[in-house]
Amino acid sequence: MPSDALERPRAGTVFLEDGSRFDGVGFGATGRRVGEVVFTTGMVGYPESLTDPSFRGQILAFTYPLLGNYGAPRRGAVDRDGLPLLESGGVQVRGVVVRGTSRPNHWGMDGSLDTWLREEGVPGVVGVDTRRLTQHLRAHGVLRGAIDVAPSERPTSDDDLARAIRRAPAYPEENLVAEVAPERPQLLARNGGPLIAFLDCGTKSSIVRALLARGASVLRLPPEEPVPSRWKGRRVAGLVVSNGPGDPASLATTIEELGRPSVRELPTLGICLGHQLLALSRGGRTFKLKYGHRGQNKTVCFPNGRAVIVSENHGYAVEPASLAGTGLEPWATNPDDGTLEGLRDARGALVALQGHPEGHPGPQEAGFVFDEFVRRARRRA
Repeated sequence: MPSDALERPRAGTVFLEDGSRFDGVGFGATGRRVGEVVFTTGMVGYPESLTDPSFRGQILAFTYPLLGNYGAPRRGAVDRDGLPLLESGGVQVRGVVVRGTSRPNHWGMDGSLDTWLREEGVPGVVGVDTRRLTQHLRAHGVLRGAIDVAPSERPTSDDDLARAIRRAPAYPEENLVAEVAPERPQLLARNGGPLIAFLDCGTKSSIVRALLARGASVLRLPPEEPVPSRWKGRRVAGLVVSNGPGDPASLATTIEELGRPSVRELPTLGICLGHQLLALSRGGRTFKLKYGHRGQNKTVCFPNGRAVIVSENHGYAVEPASLAGTGLEPWATNPDDGTLEGLRDARGALVALQGHPEGHPGPQEAGFVFDEFVRRARRRA
């Protein structure tokens, strides 16, 4: 039960489309949301995970058994470039599932996890056996579900929750990118470095910060915006395709734009969803993973024998065999299941990584990817 909850307990339930039910105590907002139920193995960084736009449309279960110890951040806080201090301007998940919560104590907090979720209108359930839930998802694959926080101690019936799931659109049918992508171009610049076109499908703020920190200027574009060769008199020197939610194959306009010859000439970096979109634009194929890779402790192995630990959040992957004849080649793999973690072209103009080199939360061992990309863009500027 949340440590700062003073009212009567509210019933909280996670109900899966296969009929499995996980009961606990409600916290956060009262209400019901339907989404894809996924889990993350991260031990820290719950504010960054909750605000990651790649989790849009999903109900997130944390395998780490105790959350909330450093409370909630100050809402609306931005850095010197006007970017949210967290990964976006608000909580992106549709629901939160945890084993336990603790009383928060942190110098920079502004309230508790409970109050943060209430203010954001996001229901949470505490007291769930998240190990059992995770084992169920690993065995059966990702499932749609309903998270329900009732207004009283009386839990909602299975029939009501099953009906809510049936009436809700399926995850691939939702246009989730449109909910988190910018509506118009925005230029961010510090030192007038190389101008990077940034197709923003729902980026984490930390990716933009990583580029700015390396002296680049960033032109954030809606994902369906044509990539310009020049912007207000400045030459576009490179292209980044960001992370984001949903099925990559549904972004037909973006895939077509990435396949244009003038766009293919740019030094290009793809991250997460961007990795998948670049493969699709060259004729590759993607598929849905059984339960995805989500956490801060994922290993990526490169052909030179080097291995790094990265933060990941994806439910789709690129079929390695589909890259034959595309001009792209595998660059990195996941040693746990053999899935493709990176690709590149023979010229070195395109590099893409399934994991997150910015590592917020998590390690930043793959930060060299940003260094190499910005160096290529400088040579073209």
